[in-house]
Amino acid sequence: MSVRPRMAAWVVDRPGPVATTPLVAVQRDVPEPAAGELLVTVEACGVCRTDLHLAEGDLEPHHRRTVPGHQVVGRVARTGPGTARFARGDRVGIAWLRGTCGECRWCRSGRENLCPGSTYTGWDADGGFAEHAVVPAAYAYALPDDVPAIALAPLLCAGIIGYRALLRAQLPPGGRLGLYGFGSSAHLTAQLALAQGAELYVASRGEADRELAHELGAVWVGGAADPPPRPLDAAIVFAPAGELVPVALRALDRGGTLALAGIHMSDVPAMSYADHLFLERDLRTVTSNTRRDGEELLRLAVRLGVRAHTTVYPLDGAGRALADLAAGRVQGSAVLEVADLSSRDG
Repeated sequence: MSVRPRMAAWVVDRPGPVATTPLVAVQRDVPEPAAGELLVTVEACGVCRTDLHLAEGDLEPHHRRTVPGHQVVGRVARTGPGTARFARGDRVGIAWLRGTCGECRWCRSGRENLCPGSTYTGWDADGGFAEHAVVPAAYAYALPDDVPAIALAPLLCAGIIGYRALLRAQLPPGGRLGLYGFGSSAHLTAQLALAQGAELYVASRGEADRELAHELGAVWVGGAADPPPRPLDAAIVFAPAGELVPVALRALDRGGTLALAGIHMSDVPAMSYADHLFLERDLRTVTSNTRRDGEELLRLAVRLGVRAHTTVYPLDGAGRALADLAAGRVQGSAVLEVADLSSRDG
């Protein structure tokens, strides 16, 4: 009788504050790819605030002992039956959106991010805090071979969601963009906006984040609730702090748009119609992404030279990475380095 190969992985055991150690290291069987799926040997996996929300219970787990992680870069180790889109050795990315029905009115109209039957990596199915992961080939992204895995990983959620948030914010050409919170997604979005001629204003509570914003080219950087010196044409709230919503709305110029980029946010306080929404200020949310968003972001990031600033942890440091993220000790993007496959044949 053959013995299944094993792999190291992290699972959310009992959701709770990071101090209670909700993330637990385990050994598991390497998963088998089903029809239409890829088995991926993980090179790197970004650590997202959504992973923190799942570990701490802000997002209710969809099944017990889930492996988090949805910013996965790796190589195809094996393909399931009937899988022709990728071959063994190909570099691929696994992102948050994992599946949609393809038949509802949202899918048929190009808004698959709103599909009621959508599923997600690291929530509905195991993700990349492990040595191997499985993904439907139709939802995997082809990635370049000549970019380090650690640099690519943050693009697969922080980059994609930031890009969608930028689209939702409807920033006019050369307009003034405000970013509230300056973590993994915001610092990538800032680079996209600056490369397209935006004037950048950043409000953040973290001193290291404010330093990074200055370094990247922000014309103004202030505290989380500080009013910018000029009215904004558009703004994005990345921080999961509902109290920033009225702050950001008040900072908008006439006709400005505010996009909320998080999957989880604390309660938004009561607002005044006249002070916050009148004069055709728009308030919009961001829900997941479409595969088209992902393809467009990856092309743009390469063309515009978007570079993730990363703090790298080994796979066995996943718990520490989440703790650092929770405490605001991560500048830019946290990434788990799982395996070095750079010298393998493609």
